[in-house]
Order: sequence, then C-alpha cells, then structure tokens
Amino acid sequence: MPETVSLERLAWLRRRKRTKALVCGTRVLLLALFFILWEAAARLGWIDPFIVSCPSRVWRTLCNLWDTGELWLHLGTSCLETVVGFLLGTVAGALIAVALWLSPTLFRILDPYLVVLNSLPKTALRPVFIVWIRAGPASIIAMTLAISLIVTILEVHNGFRTTDDGKLRLLRSLGANKWQILFKLVLPANFTTLINALKVNVGLSWVGVIMGEFLVSRAGLGYLIVYGSQVFKMDLVMATVLLLALAAAGMYQGILLLEKVLKKHLGVST
Repeated sequence: MPETVSLERLAWLRRRKRTKALVCGTRVLLLALFFILWEAAARLGWIDPFIVSCPSRVWRTLCNLWDTGELWLHLGTSCLETVVGFLLGTVAGALIAVALWLSPTLFRILDPYLVVLNSLPKTALRPVFIVWIRAGPASIIAMTLAISLIVTILEVHNGFRTTDDGKLRLLRSLGANKWQILFKLVLPANFTTLINALKVNVGLSWVGVIMGEFLVSRAGLGYLIVYGSQVFKMDLVMATVLLLALAAAGMYQGILLLEKVLKKHLGVST
C-alpha cells in the first residue's frame, strides 16, 4: 500500500510539473506571437507604424534611452515615487483599518465619509495637491495616497469584520482583550486579505504616480508618455508603456515572492 501511494504521489507531481511547464510555455508563446504579429502587421502595411509603432522601433527607442542615460532617470524616478506611495498607502491604510476595528463607534462615524472619498474622482484632486503641496514628487505621492489609501482602509477593515464570530466569542470568553484578539486571531486570519491589499495597491500606486506625472513631473514614465504624445513620437510612447508594464509586473512578482516567504516562515495556511 505505501508503494502504491508513493507511485500515485510521483505521478501527481509529474502531472503538476507538466501543467506548470505548459502554462509558462503558453504565456511566453502568446507574448512572442503578439510581438511577431505586431511587427509583421507594421512591415506589411496593415497598420501605420507612425501611429502604433512596432517592436523594432520600440527596441531602437529603448536602446537610445539607454545610451543617453535617460532610461534609468525616468524609470528610477517613477519607481521611487511608486514604492514610497505604495508603502505609505499600505501601512497607513492598514493602521487606520486597525483603529477602526478597535473602535466600532469611530467606524460608524467615519463610514459615510470613507464611502464618499472612495467614490470621489481622484483626478479632481490633482490641482488641489499642486496648489497645496506645490509641483514635485510630494504632490505625486499625495496623488498616489489619494487613490490607494481609502481602498486599503475599506478592504482591510472589511476583512477584519468578517473574522469568524465563533472564534471571537471563544477568545472573549477566555478573557482576551482587544489587542490580544487582534494579534492572536484577527491579523493571522486575515493574512490573505492583507496580501491582496498589497497586490491591489501595486496597480493603484502606479495609476496615482502616472496620473501625477502627467501633470507636474519633469521626469518619470508619465512625463515621457506626455512628451511623446505631444511631439507625436509614438515610438517613445509605446516604449514607455512597455517599461511601465514591466515595472508593474516586477513589483507584483515581488509581492508574490513576499507572500511565499511569509507563508513559509509564519506557517500560514490559506
């Protein structure tokens, strides 16, 4: 019997490995096919390369940005602003969510204001931030916070509120106070919620930074997109969009790696 189970386990591992290889291979193939079709369509005249560019022209633009040193200037500027806004939004949002969970009365008072702020179009706040904070990285980070902070508060707090009532009553019956319940039950039970908040904030932070750079920045990926569109350099626009996608994907993969590390060291099962 043990030998049969071992063989079944081995077969399952092989099937899982083949499935993983199939998924990764298909992803790479689809991406390669997209770029091949894009290049072919431009060379055969199906699309206008001046309007939509093509991979070869995008590559030459990236090489030119590398040679002039502008690549790291603009990419580094946007990444720094995004990371700062991401960390501030995530940490502040989680702490405020904890405060609202610890004080239900405070949550009932602030709930309608949080809903209104969440539904408010954040683009309307850009001129306000520029006047209050002045044009620069600080106003861009403020824009990022405006987009990600409220979403983080609502998402994390909603996860706290859905913690198992039976376990909460058990800990209260044993004499646990709110802080003990928070650290022993609520936070571990909402590990997935916290990680999901990080994943969501990656996209929201990039949106906030790019929106801010569209208006006030003198460097960054958003600045390159605006400049390229103004002077009709679509090669520069498409190259910058590609850089933006790669940076956002890399940041998202970093969150996935952090999730695996925390699961391993904290023994969290989801």
